[in-house]
Amino acid sequence: MITNIENEKVKKSENMDESMVAEDGRVGCSIGIMAYNEEANIARTIKAVLAQQGPSIRIEEIIVVASGCTDRTVPIVAELAMQESRVHLCVQEKREGKASAINLFLKEAQSEIAVLIGADVVPEESALEHLCSPFKDQKIGMVGGRPVPINDPATFMGHSVHLLWRLHDRLARIHPKLGEVIAFRNVITGIPTDSAVDEISIQALISQLGYNLIYRPECVVYNKGPVNVRDFLKQRRRIYAGHLKVLAQQKYEASTMKVTPIAQQLIACRDFTMSSPKQAMWTFGTVALEGYARIQGYYDYMRKREHHIWQMVDSTKDLEEGQRKMRRICNAQSVIVFRFIVEGSVGNDVQREREDREATEAARKLLPYLKTRVRKEDKLTVNGPGILTAVIRAEQHGAELVAKRIKKLVEESTVRVGMRGREVKIQVTYSSLTFASKAANGKMTVSGPLLDEAMADTLTDEAVSIE
Repeated sequence: MITNIENEKVKKSENMDESMVAEDGRVGCSIGIMAYNEEANIARTIKAVLAQQGPSIRIEEIIVVASGCTDRTVPIVAELAMQESRVHLCVQEKREGKASAINLFLKEAQSEIAVLIGADVVPEESALEHLCSPFKDQKIGMVGGRPVPINDPATFMGHSVHLLWRLHDRLARIHPKLGEVIAFRNVITGIPTDSAVDEISIQALISQLGYNLIYRPECVVYNKGPVNVRDFLKQRRRIYAGHLKVLAQQKYEASTMKVTPIAQQLIACRDFTMSSPKQAMWTFGTVALEGYARIQGYYDYMRKREHHIWQMVDSTKDLEEGQRKMRRICNAQSVIVFRFIVEGSVGNDVQREREDREATEAARKLLPYLKTRVRKEDKLTVNGPGILTAVIRAEQHGAELVAKRIKKLVEESTVRVGMRGREVKIQVTYSSLTFASKAANGKMTVSGPLLDEAMADTLTDEAVSIE
């Protein structure tokens, strides 16, 4: 198998035109998503990829390879493909392993740049722009992004997952170790079908063709790590056995296999690993688990136990619950302003004072209930006549979801107001602003529905004045 790959891997390279960057300066991308029973996440991932924008990239196609799926993954993707022409579905009736699915994707991919993203990860806004823009340099052959786990670091397993990805981030900045989301030049025809660590197999082939590898920490994707010891050991055991196999077959060693650099980075990030007795104990426990998993992986490698058809790590698949936790590590703050209006209000000058007073009373009475339905760190306050303000850690899309939930809760409630305790229903309107630091220099960007409308009005006014 390896001989075949070595003989064929330059096939695309010989046929590739070095000037494949489009006339508009953007590079074309084929996105590959390998899916096995991903009905809970696949639609969200595809929509998140379709929403990616940037001045340097053009998403030409999204190819989903569904391998031996027994759930609703295939019909979900098929429905999305009917709505969006760039989405294509390839079905493998029998599950043959992720490497086999990747080889099918590479056979179908037409663009200059191939991107692999997991069906169970969510890319941050502009993640693919950060990932693919370096390919304007013809020397760059492969780029990897930075996975950020959504697990709660205040638990032992959450601490373990965050620690491993922090170490991965620090090591990758020194010696690129690319995984979870990768982009590479479409110059290889395939990888060994028995590889259990596809990213490292691709990294070996691309580097052996003479291209440079780079790690882009600005490209952030959110994933979910194991939440129990059993799943943690299962995942880490497979990865180490796979790394040993790549070292033997492809003569390529992942930078994370060496113990000394890992130990150095453990000390370097001691603010996370040892800042308290509990963290030090959890760090020691993580090191012990990783060591045990590597022993198991070595045993599997020596016994030639195959891992290319992965065992499902079920606890990493529940992104629906985890997506709410993503706000914990989001770098954006959103302010949502709600206006409470008592149903039936006429809004004239005579009645306005009473109606505002009743709306404010309703807001104050509903406030304790609403606080129980949002995160503890979200701040809800009554700020004026019928005005409720929410300050939350979320991007604009997340703020919109929170606003809709609060609006629904309020409008489904009945409140007693006034001296006589009159029962009233409340109508709610709202708007939001999102403040996010998007640049390395800390420059703040502001977005929100009102700003978008104002821009549209400004453009309309300018058009009228020009005429």
